[in-house]
Amino acid sequence: MTRARVIIAGLLAGLVAVLLAIVFYGPLQKNSQTPTPGRTATLKEVSSRGFLLVVTEDDYKPFEFIQDGQPSGFDNELLGILRKYASFEIKQEIIPWTGLLAGVSTGKYDAAITGALMSKERMQTLAFTMPIADATHYFVKRKGDDSIKEIKDLNGKPLGVQTGSILLQRLPELEAMLAKTGGKIGKVMEYASYPEAYQDLALKRTDYVVNTMINLQSLVKEKPDVFELGLPVSGKSYIAWAVKKGNNDLLDYLNSFLGEQRKNGTMTRLQEKWFGRSFPDLPLNVVPES
Repeated sequence: MTRARVIIAGLLAGLVAVLLAIVFYGPLQKNSQTPTPGRTATLKEVSSRGFLLVVTEDDYKPFEFIQDGQPSGFDNELLGILRKYASFEIKQEIIPWTGLLAGVSTGKYDAAITGALMSKERMQTLAFTMPIADATHYFVKRKGDDSIKEIKDLNGKPLGVQTGSILLQRLPELEAMLAKTGGKIGKVMEYASYPEAYQDLALKRTDYVVNTMINLQSLVKEKPDVFELGLPVSGKSYIAWAVKKGNNDLLDYLNSFLGEQRKNGTMTRLQEKWFGRSFPDLPLNVVPES
């Protein structure tokens, strides 16, 4: 091969490499303003680039949902306060639950401003802020369903829960409760979102749905003629925001913000507004039991 052909072949190989990079990673940019795949930005990097990229859920009342085309709920209201508190811009993406925490753990987003249940499994890839609410699990049933009055009455009945929810991992607690009465859990039906699970419950495709007390109280308040709150089916659980594990400076920053909202009474006010009650005794640090 002549020297000219070698040079041409090298140039073509370089061009192919650039084109492949553009296909898989997008156009090459100097001082890119998007998070690097596989990692989230540190607080220093967030300040340097000028924005924090957060993600919230689209349909998880009363924490986050869309109302009249606008983000609403407890977390979205806190997020509005965070925008005033921060010295940098807060950019927000609103997506379904199934991709939310994974997006943070893989570096697509910097933080999940959402009602995420804390668990040992999630702590393998995520770090959680101080709790924003108690999240003890309850069941909800159809209004007037007299076949369910006590925990033992759940024996063998089909139940609904959201795919990817920590509540799936906490079902053994309910299983243990039922075992004491000689019963067992029935068919577990998983849904992409809780509104779908509630719809199937109303249509008698399941007999009860398991979720946090806060979410179910909100559901029953909104549709008192359709649903009725049941009994607790788990031990203590807590809800918090999340960042990627190891991003300690950003975690400390969010904890400072949340701590300030506790001290100035904003947290209590928003809890009462959106949850119907406050949680004055929330711990600062939590080590989940499961």
